Amino acid sequence: MISVEEAQKIILEQVIQMNSERVFLSNSLGRTLAEDIVSGLDHPPWDTSAMDGYALRFSDTEGASREHPRPLKIIETIPAGKLPQKTVGPGEAARIMTGAPLPKGANAIGMVEDTETMDDTVRIFATAEEGEYIRVKGEAIRQGDPVLKKGSKIRPAEIAMMASIGKSVVPVFQQPRVAILSTGDELAELDEPRGLDKILNSNGYGLAAQVLEAGGLPINLGIAKDSKTHLQEKIASGLSADFLIISGGVSMGDYDFVLEVLESLGVTLRLWKVAMKPGKPIAFGTKDGRPVFGLPGNPVSSMVTFEQFVRPSILKASGRTHIFRPLITAVLKEDIHKTPGRRQFLRAIVSLENGTYHVCSTGDQGSAILMSLVMANAFMILPEEGDCINAGEKVYVQILSEITA
Repeated sequence: MISVEEAQKIILEQVIQMNSERVFLSNSLGRTLAEDIVSGLDHPPWDTSAMDGYALRFSDTEGASREHPRPLKIIETIPAGKLPQKTVGPGEAARIMTGAPLPKGANAIGMVEDTETMDDTVRIFATAEEGEYIRVKGEAIRQGDPVLKKGSKIRPAEIAMMASIGKSVVPVFQQPRVAILSTGDELAELDEPRGLDKILNSNGYGLAAQVLEAGGLPINLGIAKDSKTHLQEKIASGLSADFLIISGGVSMGDYDFVLEVLESLGVTLRLWKVAMKPGKPIAFGTKDGRPVFGLPGNPVSSMVTFEQFVRPSILKASGRTHIFRPLITAVLKEDIHKTPGRRQFLRAIVSLENGTYHVCSTGDQGSAILMSLVMANAFMILPEEGDCINAGEKVYVQILSEITA
């Protein structure tokens, strides 16, 4: 058996980055940028008002107060979306709305709250400072500024940023097509009639959801029977995808034919068995540069190994810069007894208590107990060494979802 790190290294060395494509900005959420994004314009494109009020010369407001207001002549009104038509001279002001371009001659904004309007005159009740409430041209972004980096995940903030600089079409990496095959005579699809000797194919749906969350495009190949002929037919159809994931059939049972069939189809096997729990009987190989994963058949083992090996591979292929889940330390809330020799990934609940992260297991850690994953927001990662970790000690925790107080 090899270590988790060795397995990750072997796998990631074989993963090839996808080609790029261009998509409309509105369809880019969750995708990965394939190029650095550089602004082609200044933002804002002119000096603009940050407030509703009056564009004026700050020197005309010197000493202004409610007891001694400074009257200025209103020469025009500038709504947002309209360019000013006049230049503000001494003793003059232009009524202006938030976001409207600043007229020539003005160098400050008097807030509407500090004014009173009478016909074509505005009385100013507060001294303005030069540049006050003005957003300067290019204040947020200047033309030629780099704004987003290649390899970044596109979130709502990135979409808003690209919209603000007029980027209607976005360069992104293609999404890998990931074929998913479940194996075993004991499996049945959700809606088909089944006898007492069958269990439902949860792996196909769970893995498809994990692929989607990682940014891939799942292709469900259904269930392969425990026969070499049927396995060969199903696996051959999946080898045309960018990735192939097979759950079950990679151990040493009498009907575990997956490894034999993979080799017969020209897949080069690069590893088998990793020193981890759950998930020891994991296999990995490649065919024509395409990664092929053989994951355990137990539902929890399948999803745990996906997180450690398949998810980072999909993210790397998708061009992402950061491919691993966040790792933190947390204080253990219970004694944990374990068998030495393999790294353990316990389904766990992390909470934030008085500014410190604490962690406990979700209970029974059997590799078929999906409820242990449903309850979890993290994996508690226990080292290969030792047989007990005591409450109060710190352990590494891999974050899967939101942490609550």
